[in-house]
Amino acid sequence: MQKAKDKYQPDVSRFLALCGRNYAHIVRWLPESCATGEQWQVEGSFGCLEVSILENTPYTQVVSIARPMGLDGVVPVPCVTVRVYHDAKLAEVLSSQQISRLQAVYDYPNLHMHHRNEKYQVNAFLEELLKIDCRARLVCQS
Repeated sequence: MQKAKDKYQPDVSRFLALCGRNYAHIVRWLPESCATGEQWQVEGSFGCLEVSILENTPYTQVVSIARPMGLDGVVPVPCVTVRVYHDAKLAEVLSSQQISRLQAVYDYPNLHMHHRNEKYQVNAFLEELLKIDCRARLVCQS
């Protein structure tokens, strides 16, 4: 008898811990009062992030975070759209690169070859993107 393929079960507590760490990184340089459309740069010893506010509500914000690398056209700029939940103290990636809407779990194999845990992987990528420096500072705000 052939063993049935185990269905992937996301580890929710691990995912929420990751989103909590991402929130802690983001709020270090997110201004307390900012309006939709504002843009600024955050600079650290490992690079620079370009940030803009896409949506602003009392308890949440949608933020676009990009990391230009100076290789125009050669390497695509890493860019994510993140919803910041201030009431829950979590930050979750809504879209990344070519993925406009992330599902919690993907069947594998699939047409776009996403990992089963693509949502976790993209949020882990955001954590690495946010680690530009523990003493990152706001450079300019418009």
